Amino acid sequence: MTIASQQLDRGLATNIESTRSRIRWAVSAFYFFQGLCFASWASRIPDIKTALQLSDGAMGSILFALPAGQMLTMPFSGYLAGKYGSKKIMYFGPPLYALAMIALALANSPFQLALALFFFGISGNLSNISINTQAITAEKMYRRPIMASFHGSWSLAGFAGALIGLLMGVLQVSPLFHFIIVAAISIGATFLNSQYLLEEVSVRHEKTKLFPKPDRFILSLGVIGFFAMSCEGAMFDWSGVYFKDIVGATGGWVTLGYASFMVMMTIGRFIGNKLTAQFGKKKMMQINGVLIAVGLLIAVIFPYIPTAVFGFLLVGFGISTNIPTVFSLAGTHKNMSASTALASISSISYLGFLLGPPMIGYVSEVFNLRISYLLIAVFGLMISVLVTRIKAIR
Repeated sequence: MTIASQQLDRGLATNIESTRSRIRWAVSAFYFFQGLCFASWASRIPDIKTALQLSDGAMGSILFALPAGQMLTMPFSGYLAGKYGSKKIMYFGPPLYALAMIALALANSPFQLALALFFFGISGNLSNISINTQAITAEKMYRRPIMASFHGSWSLAGFAGALIGLLMGVLQVSPLFHFIIVAAISIGATFLNSQYLLEEVSVRHEKTKLFPKPDRFILSLGVIGFFAMSCEGAMFDWSGVYFKDIVGATGGWVTLGYASFMVMMTIGRFIGNKLTAQFGKKKMMQINGVLIAVGLLIAVIFPYIPTAVFGFLLVGFGISTNIPTVFSLAGTHKNMSASTALASISSISYLGFLLGPPMIGYVSEVFNLRISYLLIAVFGLMISVLVTRIKAIR
């Protein structure tokens, strides 16, 4: 091989790597700004609740409008992304999500807030399916696991959104002005990064169905996702209560459980790609299920601040790569496009996020919160068992 041909090969390799990196950054940006919009809304819920003079019960009922919008439009999101391609959907999905966030701050009545939340859920789901489809396509281009880092960008945006929300609250900036700033930045990022998105090849060949019949592989991944999202929802909604009522934490220590869980989940998503590449998706998911179970058992058996924090750290790491891996495996389906498979799996998985936290409350009402967390520990073990039984996961 001549020196000139060697230089040409190196140049081509450099250009390919540069293109892949730019695509990866573009997809990561969509995850980040999607997470930033959601975290911005979550950070100002108390202010909006106060402005509308809502009770805790009324606010809780209104909040159901968001997952309702997500669940009802799940098949349509998969159908549209499968028929027209996720790239085209992402031209308007994320901007609609940002505009829906502004509508939340414009609500002047409980009904208007519920309606805005319903639209927030619809546009969010439309964006989620397309963004995850893009991530699957990018991962295939890399030919190694990179899905977890995309979800890590979403988690990182959660921290950023919480800090920005705290700052806006301290400066007494209205939720409307706060959301307009975040929406403007997010929409700008959409237009800057849309040109680097990928078109899925399968879109041209597959006859897309609105309600495809899920096979055993889809159902199995959906159930794994259900258990994983039940665990995640339980940690999001009940970790603070657990530290206050069971661990006996006071003041700022109450948030320590949630913070330790979130930090480790975010770290786990950024280092999870290398670990998944080293151990394989199947073994990594088996380990994660065990870590969730062990972490919760430690927190339940030894309900003290140091041990509970250590247990929650294990749970955070265990949860970190489960859903990214489930979504990544959706792209391996031989008879469905990635977007259609994602929508089918997500329809089952998100039920865990929807039903898990209330179930914790009902079990806690009958017994106590420690028993509830023991149930979630069983869910962690079920993830390991189900992953072991699915032969299609290698």
